[in-house]
Amino acid sequence: MRVIVFGASGMIGHGALRACLRDDAVTEVLAVVRTPLDVAHPKLRQIVHADFTDYTAIQDQLTGLDACFYCLGVSAVGRTEAEYTRVTYDYALAAARALIAASPNLTFVYVSGEGTDPTGRSRQMWARVKGRTENDLRALPMTAYMFRPGFIQPVDGAVSRTSLYRRLYRATAVVHPLLKRLFPQHISTTDAVGRAMLVASRPGSNAPAVLRNPDINDLATARR
Repeated sequence: MRVIVFGASGMIGHGALRACLRDDAVTEVLAVVRTPLDVAHPKLRQIVHADFTDYTAIQDQLTGLDACFYCLGVSAVGRTEAEYTRVTYDYALAAARALIAASPNLTFVYVSGEGTDPTGRSRQMWARVKGRTENDLRALPMTAYMFRPGFIQPVDGAVSRTSLYRRLYRATAVVHPLLKRLFPQHISTTDAVGRAMLVASRPGSNAPAVLRNPDINDLATARR
């Protein structure tokens, strides 16, 4: 199984990359990055690429892939709708279209978020943009899964790139074991998200098209 990962330097991308590198069924992992990752592994190949709206220059490297774990994203805090749309919508659709052309049988796993609004009526800008992104990805001729995680605890060295989130995770780290016992199906980890992506991308997974934390945790448990 050959997997391509976008956003491997981020918190959830770290979990996805780690899960792939640890899975014997994954033979190669391509990480599309702007800056090389400080990771070395026999299965990992990094593709340094600058323009995430145009993949013409690396199109020949995108063939023969079985799955894409699209974890690239930014916080909407402090960004205009146009800025957020470019990173969230434009980048994702450009990647999906390039991958369909090069690897038409590929399964696309997109990391969205709890609260995403596919109807376009939400007052939350990020929810509308994420919803539009989900809708247009699902309309493309490919198998696609929308991951909508809620609270995700970073583990195994995963670190959020958003300072506000880093403070939140530090504040909740002490009580995370208690929260996990009280609400086992509504709190997940970066490791569980990565393992669930692998399960969803395999033929015959029977995973729902839209997965929230309970679905993600169920798939991650099934993988063990």
